[in-house]
Amino acid sequence: MVNITMLGCGGNVPSPSRFCSCSLINYKGKKILIDCGEGTQISMKNLGTGFKGIDLVLITHLHGDHINGLLGLLSSLGNAEKRDPLIIVGPKGIKRAIKAMMILWEGLPYGLNVIENPIGKFSVNMPIYNEIEIDVLELEHSVECLGYSLYFKRNRSFSVKKALFNNVPKSLWKNLQKGQTFYYNNKTYTPDMVLDKERKGIKLTYVTDTRPIKEIETFAKDSSIFICEAMYSDDMDIGKAVKNKHMTFRETCNLANKSNSKKLLLTHFSPSVSKPELFEDFTKSLFKNSIIAYDGITIEIPYED
Repeated sequence: MVNITMLGCGGNVPSPSRFCSCSLINYKGKKILIDCGEGTQISMKNLGTGFKGIDLVLITHLHGDHINGLLGLLSSLGNAEKRDPLIIVGPKGIKRAIKAMMILWEGLPYGLNVIENPIGKFSVNMPIYNEIEIDVLELEHSVECLGYSLYFKRNRSFSVKKALFNNVPKSLWKNLQKGQTFYYNNKTYTPDMVLDKERKGIKLTYVTDTRPIKEIETFAKDSSIFICEAMYSDDMDIGKAVKNKHMTFRETCNLANKSNSKKLLLTHFSPSVSKPELFEDFTKSLFKNSIIAYDGITIEIPYED
């Protein structure tokens, strides 16, 4: 199971009712941040999420409403006794941005590994993260911007029937289930001798800020949850959306349909959209399983079977 908490759902500037963009993914005790807008730390304090366990920060782009909270967070992680490395991923320019921040925060008690513009698939060389496949897509915004898709793999189930049929010694069952191969009593035992068929994992796709480009449909295909920007609620604001490289609620729902996503979470609302929840019936008429996000909403994403 994967949990995601929306720490901030606002676009452009923070407001009394919404912090700027930030999402927190919780998986097996590890935490992944996507974006870190202004107000992130306050939201985390309010929700009691804690700072420990954050190993990975994925930044979509370098606009302030997505990165202005990062400087303070780096310091707070140190105060929370973080000592293992922190990986920060972002678009072109992220290394220069982090270098500028380090002028103010020299001597962090943990290492920083900054990965710049890793278009396509990339892996994180840390425990647990070998269970997560990360894919990166270049979006269409006014600056370099990235979308992220995370696939949480699921281990194959153990089959007692297969293990007995293949005469596998019980002493090997546990390690074979972990994927190890053994040569024992002049015979080779492989994981396939005890494991059942492949099982579908969880796909989480996060897209903001962008126009609804065709590539997103494939990128988000069959997502368990599709988290997508929805800057403007009114169809009449399409001119603003095109000019500012954002999307309307209708365009966001259309992408969810075209990508065959299971669930849609709309976020990143314009300050002019003071009550996005009033449009929930509208979005559900376009995409039935849609949810209007708000600061603090937590969604549990279970495995399908």
